[in-house]
Amino acid sequence: MTNQSRRLAIKNIVAGTAAVSTAGMLASFTSSAEHKSTTLKGNINHSVCRWCYGSIPLDEFCAAVKKMGINAIDLVGPKDWPVLQQHGLFSSMCNGAEINLTDGWNDKKFHAQLIKNYSDMIPLVAKAGYKNLICFSGSRRGIDDETGWNNCVEGLKQVIGLAEKHNVVLVMELLNSKVDHKDYQCDRSPWGVELVKRLGSPNFKLLYDIYHMQIDEGDVIRTIRNDHQYFAHYHTGGVPGRHEIDESQELYYPAIMKAILETGYKGFVAQEFIPSKKETAEKLAALQKAVSICDV
Repeated sequence: MTNQSRRLAIKNIVAGTAAVSTAGMLASFTSSAEHKSTTLKGNINHSVCRWCYGSIPLDEFCAAVKKMGINAIDLVGPKDWPVLQQHGLFSSMCNGAEINLTDGWNDKKFHAQLIKNYSDMIPLVAKAGYKNLICFSGSRRGIDDETGWNNCVEGLKQVIGLAEKHNVVLVMELLNSKVDHKDYQCDRSPWGVELVKRLGSPNFKLLYDIYHMQIDEGDVIRTIRNDHQYFAHYHTGGVPGRHEIDESQELYYPAIMKAILETGYKGFVAQEFIPSKKETAEKLAALQKAVSICDV
């Protein structure tokens, strides 16, 4: 799964997990003394991306993450918000308005559909009491930087007023174009920061994905310190491989989390690594370990 996109990963993990084994594995997890509810320090607001655990039924996943002290789940759309609410969990990064990761705001031919999608979704996000709604630049397809910026600004201006009215923040994710998302345009922090500046709205910011930006530009802590005012949200992931953020990979997440805290950031940090283990109990154990690593 190392080089799979989020979209392909979702297709694979949703493709048919045996529910009968899931219940038993979750019971094993919750009954283990090692993984009983943990008191966290409260400095980091922890979240987790739903798609990485798509093989676990949402209701059971919510119960498990709540027990860990995680307060929110990322990348959940309106149909699943009621399940999160039943468990007292927040939707920290909403989705469902985007077309996909490749057809985005940098290409005018997608503007009409995107404007409709986001015009419909923004009021729903606000009504549910949420704030962040994800968006994507899309693939370059030969579009140069200047044209990409201009097209994004032209399209986003059609919906940013609505976002401001409803106090919703449109958040464009930074994705690497070297390994996972070939040809993606918003693949460097400077490109995204320039777009934020040109649009000039407090309701448009960036999702700084630590995994993706380590691959395409590195210098993670310096970037966070210098550009944090342009970042509305953070994602984690182990480099290389997008697996666990433990000692098996090259990033030292406690230092990164401390750097984020030093900026005064009060939002959520979402785990977005693909567990390397197949068993549900092992996946949840890896998630809890990641939260512990980031709980500085």
